[in-house]
Amino acid sequence: MIAKKINTALNAQVNAELFSAYLYMSMSAWCSQRSLSGMANWMRCQAQEEQFHAMKIYDYILERGGHISLDAIEKPSAEWDSPIALFEETARHEAKVTGLINDLVSLSIKEKDYAAHIFLQWFVTEQVEEEASVSEVLERMKMIGDDSAGMFAMDMELAKRLFTPPVAP
Repeated sequence: MIAKKINTALNAQVNAELFSAYLYMSMSAWCSQRSLSGMANWMRCQAQEEQFHAMKIYDYILERGGHISLDAIEKPSAEWDSPIALFEETARHEAKVTGLINDLVSLSIKEKDYAAHIFLQWFVTEQVEEEASVSEVLERMKMIGDDSAGMFAMDMELAKRLFTPPVAP
């Protein structure tokens, strides 16, 4: 049976992951409205990943005999000054999520919930990949700057991303 503190914290993380999906859907719409279909695709794939993360935690809670408590999802931002500003917010957001995951790991250690600790290691690794991925895109966009040809090429590159559910142990 899952400990009450862990159950509550994991439910909060489900909400955070669903907010992340909402945020990336909002970013995808912003890109689409500016004919940046490749960036819109990248953000849509990101939203699908976040939904996968939420469901992975949701299923874990149920598997451990816990209770699901779905709270309202905060409304995400809908406007950005530029594609670079959009990816800067993405980088900040992924760093925030990493902090939330780290807090969950710390709680699992404090509560001596070794099953949760092992479960959360997948998310620790996933966040390293998430931050590296967005960092690479952001740094390349900064190199491009205001060059429209470069931005077009970057948009074409980001259109190639496909969502593939991560392999989970």
